[in-house]
Amino acid sequence: MMQPVALPLRSPLFDVGQPPRYVHLLTSGQASVVAALSSGQMVEVALVGRDGFPEALNLLGPLSGEMRCFMQVKGTALRMDFRRFKEEFERNEALRNLVLRYVQYGTLITSQLAACNRIHDVEQRLARWLLMVSDRIGDTHMQLTQEFLAEMVGSRRTTVTLAIGNLQRSGIIENQRGRIQIIDTASLQDIACECYQITRRLYQSLYE
Repeated sequence: MMQPVALPLRSPLFDVGQPPRYVHLLTSGQASVVAALSSGQMVEVALVGRDGFPEALNLLGPLSGEMRCFMQVKGTALRMDFRRFKEEFERNEALRNLVLRYVQYGTLITSQLAACNRIHDVEQRLARWLLMVSDRIGDTHMQLTQEFLAEMVGSRRTTVTLAIGNLQRSGIIENQRGRIQIIDTASLQDIACECYQITRRLYQSLYE
């Protein structure tokens, strides 16, 4: 049985080397799956919002990698014991097909973002990331610090600060005390790299 739960900002959903205790079907908010490096740095490898649940990959086997997941935007979820959900996943073909479709979607998104982080500049990546988060939380207001943004787009804080300043001076976003609001979505889409439209098409087609 699934239970509704509140997930405050930075709530951990699973950690490195530990199997998840629960499956969280997000109903609001945004979670980040990050690769944890020995230096203490984090690099985001997946965003999860109302499109799915971050523990999906763990259903396929015991390997977990150096990954952890936490809420980057506070939200809510329907929660179920991971072992019970896994039993249902193995028993129920319809559920299994949905989960495998979601895992395929997540793999395609991750591959696209790996290329994006290698090729596109910081302002393009920042625009793409803000749009992806906005799509998944259904809101243009986000509580995000510049330090956190730097970690998520894989760049230095000073570089991200300059990019945010450029977007704010152009009237595309408003940044104030750790809160960002998208003012001009169309212009932000023009700045974002092609990866945003590619990932957006995947997102829109997920449950068609």
